[in-house]
Amino acid sequence: MKISDLFSTCILNLLRRKVRTILTIIGVIIGTCSIVVMISLGVGLNEAQQAALSQMGDLTLINIYNYNNGGVVAIGGNGSISTGGGSSQAPVLDDTAIDAIRAIDGVKAVTPVLETYNMNIQSGRYLYQGNVVGIDFSALPDFGYEILEGRYPMEGDPEYTMLFGEYTAYQFYDTKKKRNNYVDYWPGMEGEKPDPFVDVMSDRFELTYQFYGEDIPSKIPEYKMSVVGVLKGDAQRDYNTMYGAFVDINTLKRLVAEQAKLAGEKQQQDTGYQDVRVKVNSIDDVERVEQAINDMGFETYSMEQIRKPMQEQTQMIQLILGGIGGISLLVAAIGITNTMVMSIYERTREIGVMKVLGCKLGNIRTMFLGEAGFIGFFGGAIGIGISYGISALLNSFLSGFLGGTIGVGGETANISVIPFWLVLLGMAVATGVGLISGFYPANRAVKISALEAIKHE
Repeated sequence: MKISDLFSTCILNLLRRKVRTILTIIGVIIGTCSIVVMISLGVGLNEAQQAALSQMGDLTLINIYNYNNGGVVAIGGNGSISTGGGSSQAPVLDDTAIDAIRAIDGVKAVTPVLETYNMNIQSGRYLYQGNVVGIDFSALPDFGYEILEGRYPMEGDPEYTMLFGEYTAYQFYDTKKKRNNYVDYWPGMEGEKPDPFVDVMSDRFELTYQFYGEDIPSKIPEYKMSVVGVLKGDAQRDYNTMYGAFVDINTLKRLVAEQAKLAGEKQQQDTGYQDVRVKVNSIDDVERVEQAINDMGFETYSMEQIRKPMQEQTQMIQLILGGIGGISLLVAAIGITNTMVMSIYERTREIGVMKVLGCKLGNIRTMFLGEAGFIGFFGGAIGIGISYGISALLNSFLSGFLGGTIGVGGETANISVIPFWLVLLGMAVATGVGLISGFYPANRAVKISALEAIKHE
């Protein structure tokens, strides 16, 4: 018997008993809807949690802290703070260590970060005394830093090239005034933002050192700086993108060392960078990369330490919700089995005739399995469609009602999410339940004696 003949025979047999087939399919529809909708609630909860965590910091960012830095406070890109313990046995977080970290599979970019408040940036009478940050310019795009105006620094640019934060220009004050010497960047009554004292893309800037106390050098060097771009402010990614000034990490290291020498400070043992940031390719790589860095002897922090327990809890919730929905599908499986057993009882004579005419036992088994499988398949397909409708209703009504609880970043998150893998899972489970439920009736049909079946009324 051809496969096409088997399929057409299965469909015709199901259509001969429309009411019974429809009632059985309804059971599968209810079971499929229960599983899909229940799991979709867990998926929605997981996505809402991840969205909430992403508002707190980059989920693919790992911060490495140098506890060998003699009690130095390291400030991570997401605002987390850690105080060094000054362990003399800790490995040095230097360029060699950074190269080793960069070679770890799954690492997208690595950059050390050096910050100082002891430098001035001046343009004529206007002075900036904020934070100067040393960073690897080539890693900025990989870490998600965006250019608001101008461009990223490129290879071949002068050594003293800078990037400003979005509102850094408003941090310059007029040294000739004692009052009203700042420009507020907030829009005025007419909604227009005032111009700052400096034009960062055209004015000339000089960087000098700040010194405190009596031992001030007689001659303080000045470095002409070239600003090539303005970064888009993102306080969650890096607060310095709002009000800071960025230079190349190697340039700032040299400037800091020169400033210390001019101040008469003794050269200390190199204990490495205070803060190093690692960007990985995806969330799935964070735990493995972080463990590899820990194995090198460094202390790390990432949002994975918060996300993983939350994800495990969400997976448990999904399992419970899926189990609750599975009970409905179990009832549907019993209904399919009952329908197929009754069908075999009513078609005993037909089975006997098929055997006498030489129909293979495998074809008879396949026919009944096919009927049960079609019930599961059609019920699953309809159930998936209805699940999308239920999910849309839940998101339309309950999301607005619970917006204060699940709202993320000013937007209301969906409480029910049906990803494509859940559609495939629902179809596979529904069809599988149909086939499994039809296995016993199909075997029973095969075992029926041909002669007794023909005699059956």
